[in-house]
Formats: sequence, structure tokens, C-alpha cells
Amino acid sequence: MVGGYCGVAGAGWLAGRGCYCGAGGAFWPCRGRVCERRQCLAPRRTGVPREVIRWLQSLDLSFCPKNFRRDVSNGFITAEIFSWYFPEDISFHSYENGTSLSTKLGNWSQLEKFFLKRNLNISKELIDGTIHCKPGAAELFLQDIYVMLTNKRIKCVQDNEVDFTDSCYQEGLPMVARSTASKAVKSNITLSEILSEPDLIVNKQKVQALMELHVQHRQQERSVNPGGYVTLNSFHWRIGSGSSNLTSKYLEKKPEGINDGDSVHKV
Repeated sequence: MVGGYCGVAGAGWLAGRGCYCGAGGAFWPCRGRVCERRQCLAPRRTGVPREVIRWLQSLDLSFCPKNFRRDVSNGFITAEIFSWYFPEDISFHSYENGTSLSTKLGNWSQLEKFFLKRNLNISKELIDGTIHCKPGAAELFLQDIYVMLTNKRIKCVQDNEVDFTDSCYQEGLPMVARSTASKAVKSNITLSEILSEPDLIVNKQKVQALMELHVQHRQQERSVNPGGYVTLNSFHWRIGSGSSNLTSKYLEKKPEGINDGDSVHKV
């Protein structure tokens, strides 16, 4: 809730139209001394279809997510959404709106039990991607539960397969600015993901999968634009051609006083 006090003595008071509140630079009709309005505006470039955002606004949630990757990760807003449709199964007071890893895992553990009880088909990979703030995971999760709860279809369908990495961002960069293999691993494995999975073998498998995906993307880039990469052979050819030119220039201009049999390092 965002409360704004009415500007009786200022520009907020409009003659003949009642009191208007100007909190946050916006003006709307006020219903009393304290005006309360839920600021649930659609954030810019969210990656979420407009009908999903309208649906979230219609649920009268305690707060509307603006940064979906951050706000949906703890499971609190998800529990509140499902409590509107299954009030007898969701004990909303047992969920905590926090940012710690233990809070996230506790909330999602309860939600997964609820999903299993109601036979709601939500993939474990999508849940893990939402918990660990993977790119595109929270947006895709909201679209899935929108279709599941409203039985409506979304006009905006994602064409490419989501792998929960920053590959889409990397494709928009110049080739020289794209991540190396080590940077790709650091960018796509979060600390919370490592802490929540103590098994080293599983973490090594995740790293190996990211390395293979990085190599696959590089091979595709080279096949599309073969001239954008300098190979080792071409690099040696350039160095060799340059050194031969320098040698020929040196032989053409031989210093005076030095014979062919003399050493160059002779003082």
C-alpha cells in the first residue's frame, strides 16, 4: 500500500472535482484524508505478456512484482496467487517474505508439496531456475501458472527454447565482447545454486553442461560468420609474412662496415 496525503493547500486540491492525491508524481481521486492506491503498474520490458500482468493486477496482491526475477524467487507471491484459487490448501501465514536462501527453500518446499497434492504439473527445472534467479525462469513460470489457473491461452509464445542462461544477451553483443568459457560458468551458476546443492558431482555436471553449451554456441557462430574469428594458422601466417618482410628490408639495407661473415652482435 502506498499512502499519499491530500494536498488541501496545494495543487492537489482541484475545485469542483474533490481532492486529488499527488504521491509519486501522479494524481488520482482521493477517497478521504489519506489516499491509498496500490501502485501495480506494468514494469518496462519485463518479458511477461500484457494479459499476465493484467491478471496479476486483478488479484489484489499484497504487492505487485516489478522485478520478476527478484520478486518471484522467494515463493511468497506464488503462494499468495495460489491462495486465491485454493484457499483451503494454502496457509498464507506459514510463508515468509524474505530474501535468504533458507526462506526461499522453505517456501518452495511447501509449494512443491501443494503442487504434488493437487497434481499441478510444474517442472522442477523451472522451479529451480525461479529460485536461483535464472534469466527468463520467473517470467516463464508466471506464464505457466496463468495458463494453468485461468485456462486461457497466451498470444505471445516464445519461439526459442529457454535454457535459463544469458545466451540471448550474449548474442546481442559483438563477438569480441562475448563471454569466455570461464566467464560463462561464473555468470550462469549462482552462489545460492551451489549452496543449495552440496553434492559436488551434481555441480560438476552443471559446469560441464555449461561448457558444452558454450562450445556449441561458439561453433554455431563460427559456421555463420567464419571470417569473424582468427585461427592459429592465420595468426602464424600473418606473423611469418611480417617477419619475412622485415628480414628482406634488413638485408637490403646492410649497415656499413659489416661484412657477410661478421656477427651482428659484434661491437
